[in-house]
Amino acid sequence: MTTKVTSQKLIYVIEDERDIAEMVCNELHSFGFTTEIFRTGAQASQAIRRRPPMLCIVDLGLPDMDGMALVRELCEQKRIGVMIVTGRGSLPDRVLGLELGADDYLIKPFDPRELVARVNSLIRRLDQIGQPEATATPKVAEFGDWRFDPATLTLVRRDGHIERLSSAESELLMVLLKAPQQILNRDRLMGDLLGRDSIPYERSIDVRMSRIRKKLEDDPKRPKLIKTVYGVGYLLSVPVDWQVA
Repeated sequence: MTTKVTSQKLIYVIEDERDIAEMVCNELHSFGFTTEIFRTGAQASQAIRRRPPMLCIVDLGLPDMDGMALVRELCEQKRIGVMIVTGRGSLPDRVLGLELGADDYLIKPFDPRELVARVNSLIRRLDQIGQPEATATPKVAEFGDWRFDPATLTLVRRDGHIERLSSAESELLMVLLKAPQQILNRDRLMGDLLGRDSIPYERSIDVRMSRIRKKLEDDPKRPKLIKTVYGVGYLLSVPVDWQVA
């Protein structure tokens, strides 16, 4: 099922069960999204190289590969959102999906209205990442030994080492960078930043913060930049200097 491609509302549905794929697409079409269905990970990978979508909805039970491997591949792509929709609802699967960089995790069976609500929330978040204010000059953030460019979702260390963030990681890091040396309540991060309806499970903030630390910290188990304030939330411990890009 393919419709005419329009602007940035293209969503790839990677699902081998035709009834589910068509139900998802029909629901998304009613909200103005353009969709394409792919039954295998290989087909989706080829299409993404030709024309990257804004979002991929991925089932983990694909016929040609483990969906987690596809999720890993997708999360290495700049500015492609990833939503896992699967019958695999165990805690280890959910943790792994988020650790690989997925933005959301929805368990089958699901209400199509919930899926659309999550998609709309995710699309809004993707639109906001790296978008400067209308009258502002694009800026990059310098903190500690790092320089973060929201436009490319890229971290560059002083020695030239480069780390690329997923959209979910970048969104969370931006909140810290905009409130340096302030304690950010974990509930605020879950509710105000990501929206409670889009949180796959309650530890997702902690999982994503752990992934950011692995990229930023010399010793993620003893973090110096992003500190945990036990029982409260998180704190970026260094000042941030915003520079013109």
